[in-house]
Amino acid sequence: MNPVAFRASILNIIANTFLFAIKIVAGLMSGSIALISDALNSFTDVVSSIAIFVCVKISNKDADEGHPFGHSRAEPVAGLVVAILAGILGFEMIRSSVERFIQVGEGGIDVIVTPITLLVPVITIILKSLMAWRFGKTGKAINSPAISASAVDSACDVAVAAAAFIGLLGVWFGYPILDPIAGFAISLWIIYTGYKIGIENIDYLMGKAPPKELLEEIKEAACAVKGVLSINKVRAHYVGPFVHVEIHVAVDKELSTLVSHAIAETVARNLEALAAIDKSFVHIDPA
Repeated sequence: MNPVAFRASILNIIANTFLFAIKIVAGLMSGSIALISDALNSFTDVVSSIAIFVCVKISNKDADEGHPFGHSRAEPVAGLVVAILAGILGFEMIRSSVERFIQVGEGGIDVIVTPITLLVPVITIILKSLMAWRFGKTGKAINSPAISASAVDSACDVAVAAAAFIGLLGVWFGYPILDPIAGFAISLWIIYTGYKIGIENIDYLMGKAPPKELLEEIKEAACAVKGVLSINKVRAHYVGPFVHVEIHVAVDKELSTLVSHAIAETVARNLEALAAIDKSFVHIDPA
């Protein structure tokens, strides 16, 4: 496993576990549905970070007889598990928020907010901002979609923590209705995040075509090879978070098989040198 990815994954697990612990303790002690919702959001982050660690490790395994094209589909599988869990927790917290909203309206619930309670979302905002910066930088450096997704998730968690903070402030200043409202908003955000993660990873597993910009980059890399006269066809799709390419290049029909084969090999090396490309299949057309 890439040492940089390993350190980032371990940091993700430790930080999310710490945040879940302080949120759930503070949430249960205060009775704040917003803080409990945020704690469950952190619980999904703990599960997500563990799944990412396991699946990044699996996806880095070399190809074998049973998996001739490698194990890169492991990362999207982890993403789907996280998306399903987020959806379940999100809907459960919507139910709890609605119940709390009704109870607050009837005057039956007391939420206790202290300066220490208010400190929890502030700690979350600071730590998650640092994690978003670190994981964004690391994910880009090692071209890891999973770690890059952690960066986006951490940035989203900053907004969730801010909503929880607003709900707690509302209770502090005598407006307890803001607590279930904030909890409801956080629940919707959890569901939306799960939906986005699910759709993205389903696309990876179903072999979605890469962006047009990458297809143009593929054509340019192939045309840069001496002996390639034109590109007749390019097809590409995701295999996990990486791309497999099938390309038809035209060469002089008078060239020997040996020379044409050497051109095809060079094209394949050029394409597989691109960060997003895992495997290329080159077909030679006579021109």
